[in-house]
Amino acid sequence: MGQSLVKNYLHIVFSTKHREPLIQEPVQDGLYAYLGGICKNMECHPVKIGGFTDHVHILCLLSKKVTLMKLMEELKSHSSSWIKTKESIYRNFYWQDGYGAFSVIHLR
Repeated sequence: MGQSLVKNYLHIVFSTKHREPLIQEPVQDGLYAYLGGICKNMECHPVKIGGFTDHVHILCLLSKKVTLMKLMEELKSHSSSWIKTKESIYRNFYWQDGYGAFSVIHLR
């Protein structure tokens, strides 16, 4: 077979450090858009991004060129740096160390 076909949809969940409710309205939409941009840059097509005040959900199509660990590293480090520039209350913003990632069937 001369080609590779890979379609791995992932539901990714990760939380703020100590589950602090820091993802509030002023920064929420920008954060989701920023996370989507990271996914796109890594060829991990984002399907839906959302969450709550203390965690994020991402449904994306994992690129065949990227490991899950690398995607998570990029998502968490870059978004953490980005959010720290928004307001002084985010100066000490951090994500928790862990995450959940689950393969799902995406029905259209």
